[in-house]
Amino acid sequence: MGAENDKEIEAGIEIVTCSFIYSCTGYYRYDQGYTPDFPGAEQFKGQLIHPQQWPKDLDYSGKRVVIIGSGATAITLLPSMAKTAGHVTMLQRSPTYVISRPDSDVVSRALGKIFPEKVAYGLTRWKNVSLQALMYQMSRRYPALVKKLLRKSARHWLGDDFDIDTHFNPSYKPWDQRLCLVPNGDLFCSLREGSSSIVTDHIERFTEKGIQLKSGDLLEADIIVSATGLELLVLGGMQLRVDGEPVKIPDAVGYKGMMFSDVPNFALAAGYTNASWTLKCDLTSEYVCRLLSYMDKHNYQYCVPRIDDPLMQRIPFLDLASGYIDRAIDQFPKQGAKAPWRLYQNYLLDILKLRVGSVRDRAIKFYRL
Repeated sequence: MGAENDKEIEAGIEIVTCSFIYSCTGYYRYDQGYTPDFPGAEQFKGQLIHPQQWPKDLDYSGKRVVIIGSGATAITLLPSMAKTAGHVTMLQRSPTYVISRPDSDVVSRALGKIFPEKVAYGLTRWKNVSLQALMYQMSRRYPALVKKLLRKSARHWLGDDFDIDTHFNPSYKPWDQRLCLVPNGDLFCSLREGSSSIVTDHIERFTEKGIQLKSGDLLEADIIVSATGLELLVLGGMQLRVDGEPVKIPDAVGYKGMMFSDVPNFALAAGYTNASWTLKCDLTSEYVCRLLSYMDKHNYQYCVPRIDDPLMQRIPFLDLASGYIDRAIDQFPKQGAKAPWRLYQNYLLDILKLRVGSVRDRAIKFYRL
């Protein structure tokens, strides 16, 4: 069932035929990022860059840098740039939940002294997976408690005189959007040392010298980094056709979070939004291998997920409220309200369904030519 060697070149286009497609394109668009239409951006005399088009020769030593954004990119750039920049300011429209985590795992080191390397790795992996799952479940079931704990952690790092209510007090519940991790509290340390700062405000317009805020303040800058997010791109821009007819991806429903309804011999690697991306991709890859082996064993040429309940409720494929998802969610397939059309975002449950469970159920049909 793997890819065949039948290739031909027509008009400069390489055509490759195969029996099964496994798409590992992710869901980000990497040739460009998302930049809002900032009023007056053309007036700014300094450098305005997006992290997706980072200049190789960018020199920010001693410069005043403003990073627009509050997501993972912004909180990673701030402490790194603050080491050599004159000063770095992170300008955020609204706060994000941030928690520190050590980059050296004490438990892993201890296990490594007791068990063989492979065993210690396995135990550490399960410990980390379990803690991630526990944090997510607590956030969904006890959001007020988790918010209190995150606030306490930020207070521990930043001290009593830091305005946490303004800069680290999101209006949404934990894990409505991604929770950002910082290694060894580097973001908090940079803020506490004074080499960087946070401003929570809205942009009125760009000026020659920097950014005019709605509060009336002016953020002067030599370099402005627009860490305002990425754009999503379904299947890396791939266009699917079945029997010559184009597939309308938004009308399809995801099967086990890895195949599309009515699309034969096609799977995609899509990770978790609430845990390590590769955890789900590992399980999906194992499942695809089992599926291909099953088809080879029984001499099936293709398989197709078919919706067995046409009245089944459809819900968005991704369950985060992030801006980059809201901007593109209408391009994605749907998910159903029940298995196997439901995307559970639960590693332990997916182990049972994808690693242990049968590759055959009433929702997937197998055919011989």
